[in-house]
Amino acid sequence: MANKSRIKFTHDDVRLKPIENLYDGFFKINLYQFKHALFAGGESEVIRREILERGDAVAVLPYDPVTEQVLLIEQIRIGAIKSKHTPWLLECIAGMTDGSEDYESVVKKEAFEEAGLNLTELEFMLSYLSSPGGTTERLFLYLAHADLSQINTGIYGLDTEGEDIKTHIMDLDEAFERLNRGEIDNAATVICLQWLALNRDRIRKKWA
Repeated sequence: MANKSRIKFTHDDVRLKPIENLYDGFFKINLYQFKHALFAGGESEVIRREILERGDAVAVLPYDPVTEQVLLIEQIRIGAIKSKHTPWLLECIAGMTDGSEDYESVVKKEAFEEAGLNLTELEFMLSYLSSPGGTTERLFLYLAHADLSQINTGIYGLDTEGEDIKTHIMDLDEAFERLNRGEIDNAATVICLQWLALNRDRIRKKWA
């Protein structure tokens, strides 16, 4: 039986004009002008979109399969200022790749800067486009094998990057409960916890 859900359009079905830079500060914003093939046949009119060029990023969830605990970080996110809870979010450790293709090295660097962790064993979860209607950013998610019984929580982050980060170690089931209550509501952390929920038994057998 033919796969009727197959996506038939490709990059060849987009006609893109030269990209124009509109802003280049903490973030970069470019103007994309393009035409694309239509489902009913023919081609669209020229579409203009201002796109945030954020680059790729990584996120990692440290997990102790023996104690069944995870480490999350807490920091203020001004983009969450309208949140019904608080703009201080519980998150996975994360950071921009800044053009590096060695994502695992970036993960380990961020884990040390943001939580004082020296990670060695990583498992790639998945990657996803954070909001492709407005940004080119793709996040690469990892699970890290960690011995959290020997870790003291504290305050971390780089002053040069304006970071003020507090670490939290919590039972995995508590993290799931906070997720269900909507207290954890940023995409990377939601996806990491859901992935671990689906793969928990396999990971415990592999790492415990």
